[in-house]
Amino acid sequence: MSGNGDAAATAEENSSKMRVIRVGTRKSQVSLARIQTDSVVATLKALYPGLQFEIIAMSTTGDKILDTALSKIGEKSLFTKELEHALERNEVDLVVHSLKDLPTVLPPGFTIGAICKRESPYDAVVFHPKFVGKTLETLPEKSVVGTSSLRRAAQLQRKFPHLEFKSIRGNLNTRLRKLDELQEFSAIILAAAGLQRMGWQNRVGQILHPEECMYAVGQGALGVEVRAKDQDILDLVGVLHDPETLLRCIAERAFLRHLEGGCSVPVAVHTAMKDGQLYLTGGVWSLNGADSMQETMQATIHVPAQHEDGPEDDPQLVGITARNIPRRAQLAAESLGISLATLLLNKGAKNILDVARQLNDAH
Repeated sequence: MSGNGDAAATAEENSSKMRVIRVGTRKSQVSLARIQTDSVVATLKALYPGLQFEIIAMSTTGDKILDTALSKIGEKSLFTKELEHALERNEVDLVVHSLKDLPTVLPPGFTIGAICKRESPYDAVVFHPKFVGKTLETLPEKSVVGTSSLRRAAQLQRKFPHLEFKSIRGNLNTRLRKLDELQEFSAIILAAAGLQRMGWQNRVGQILHPEECMYAVGQGALGVEVRAKDQDILDLVGVLHDPETLLRCIAERAFLRHLEGGCSVPVAVHTAMKDGQLYLTGGVWSLNGADSMQETMQATIHVPAQHEDGPEDDPQLVGITARNIPRRAQLAAESLGISLATLLLNKGAKNILDVARQLNDAH
């Protein structure tokens, strides 16, 4: 056999021996979940050319129950449970999620091993074709706006009392189709990052800034969930951590966890990192937006360069493991979230949240 033949045979042999990393994702053809997973896998492939990545798609509870508002289903791990079962059974090695879908307390045995650089965390308004060029403010009286989120509905009802808000479910494709084809909605509210990732920026008619509508905890960021004890995979995905996004999201998740918020209550945040200061604004609303409470706090946090060594001890913070980011910065971010939640609870936020939860359960 010629030298070339030997080399080809060896290359073929090596490729068949390449370690395969199995990546779990939610099932659906041109879905946001798949696009997000593909983008993370592309980054990992570039970082680890010696590894093979196989994508395994599966349906989740949230994908199957499409006729009920998310806040009514009462299941914290709506879009994650089946994927976590696959992780647990060793059928996949990692799962890519929208970070806002991941509860602040993960089931035992799992951790978020990476939080990728955040895209726009804001909400966007997509208008029915006949209202293109309008804003929420200039929509006609009693126009119906679709959103699957209590957080958006509560804030926007307060800000735009001339509008009516109604639940709309389904993936992005389905919601856009419902908007365009049924004459039911004048506009719908979606996460700007999702529209961006799908390449549908041209449908965005208005971006909602924090003074109009603060965003969900973790919105715009992707989280990579892995087995907490799988050191190999933790090391593999850990390089994806974006330090600023990580610290902002630790503060946001600590705030939500301490408030004991979730899908069934309107809680929203806004974070910014400037000149070594992390600013966190958090708010809670009654379901109709009439009652609300929000505060801002800040903490001095050194945003580390990637790969700066942190201490070896490694308990998770709000479900996240980040060994390559100094522990001190992570703890300061967590402490900021807890302090802000404590401030709001001391001022009576618990009452607003309890009533919102009861009303949501009753409907």
